[in-house]
Amino acid sequence: MAAHAKQAQQLARQLFRLSLADGAVSPAKVTGVLEYVEKHRPANPIMVLKAYERLIATELGRSQALVEHAGAVSEDVLHSIAAVLGKRYGRTLTATTRANPALIAGLRVRVGDDVYESSVAGQLASLAASV
Repeated sequence: MAAHAKQAQQLARQLFRLSLADGAVSPAKVTGVLEYVEKHRPANPIMVLKAYERLIATELGRSQALVEHAGAVSEDVLHSIAAVLGKRYGRTLTATTRANPALIAGLRVRVGDDVYESSVAGQLASLAASV
């Protein structure tokens, strides 16, 4: 069983590499990869597609800045956040927003696994942890 999983992972990584254009996930290339998989049915297609989906989702997460906010956030602020973090990561980022009243005030920005927080809730949590 482990050999099947390893082969599925290897194929998923190859398919993932084929899905990139200029270092970013290309929707057209992803469509082509999925059409290829459907037409040529590899061994363990579900395992391959699940591994492929994880790789694509991880890469998309690396190109997106999720900005959580307690109050209103202007488009200018979103563009500034995307530009500054884009320079830091060396790639173009897209900023999306999500309201999170639990922050009380301020922002939390997530890019992939990295989290940047400047919120009252975060400061209160730090204060509570240091007591």
